[in-house]
Amino acid sequence: MSEQGEPGMERGTNAGKGPYLDHRVGSAAGPGAGGSTFTVLVAAAANFGVALAKAVAGVLSGSSAMLAEAGHSVADTMTEALLFVALKRSKKPADEDHPLGYGPERYIWALLASVATFVGGGVFAVYDGIHALTHDEKPGNPLISYIVLAVAFVLEGLSLRTGWRQATGRAEHFRVPILRYLQHTPDTAVKAVVMEDSAALIGLVLAALGLLGGQLTGSGIFDGIASILIGVLLIVVAYILGRANTELLVGRALPRPMREAVRRELLSVDAVQDVLELTTLVQGPGEILIAAKVDFRDVSTSAQIEWACEEAETRLRTLIPAVKRVYLDPTPPRTSPPGLTE
Repeated sequence: MSEQGEPGMERGTNAGKGPYLDHRVGSAAGPGAGGSTFTVLVAAAANFGVALAKAVAGVLSGSSAMLAEAGHSVADTMTEALLFVALKRSKKPADEDHPLGYGPERYIWALLASVATFVGGGVFAVYDGIHALTHDEKPGNPLISYIVLAVAFVLEGLSLRTGWRQATGRAEHFRVPILRYLQHTPDTAVKAVVMEDSAALIGLVLAALGLLGGQLTGSGIFDGIASILIGVLLIVVAYILGRANTELLVGRALPRPMREAVRRELLSVDAVQDVLELTTLVQGPGEILIAAKVDFRDVSTSAQIEWACEEAETRLRTLIPAVKRVYLDPTPPRTSPPGLTE
């Protein structure tokens, strides 16, 4: 049973009924698995073309909101480029210099991507909006901006649909609501695409409203306000993504019900007397490390301990398919060594 306050584990076992599948851990199977690279590439292509069109429209129309949107799309393009690097580098196999693999590297590059969104999109948009308000620049002909915004809305919508389909497929695989999946998933690449494309569509609407306000009133105030709102939106998105990647970089343990299940599975091995210390770590989507200090029964031979370790690893991989590494340390109980007295 899930502890109160934690999302329920819709699939799971603590009695050999089947493997645990948890959206907070991820897996390498199911709908949408392995599709993050394609999702990122689609988003990058859409944002690059949109960024150029917005920049041209912003210069021709003199719209601060359009220039803010151009900065938004440039930042998104940089973000997708960094996410692509993150996905490629994190898939490198473990080697002698990096025995635990490169999984956490995806969160380093993803964190840099959130910084790019913050600086390249959010800060620039807020600055440009403040500049428009203080200088009260008169808006130019908004026709080309409206056309670009309409085309951008279609392209961003197609990109969002790709990311949303992948996220929905993964959420259905884990049998959780889509918003809960996006909140807790360790696959921050698809999370970034969905959030940034959603923010892009909202930003396009804000830019259109700013243009419309300027067209109706002849004042650049509405354009400046729209630009500032776009910047604030991007800063919020960057903060959420940055926090999620930081948490995974620092190290996220398995959810408590899964940790308890791991402990029970270890104790079910005949030669195991007690689990003195248990450490679990989510290294990436579908990539879990488990390490434990285990007290084996005193009557166990060295061969029995070796086979017990193999049995424990097999049990854990069956219980949680995402487990990639298991390290068990035979450790005596925390009492005085045999033969020593006070």
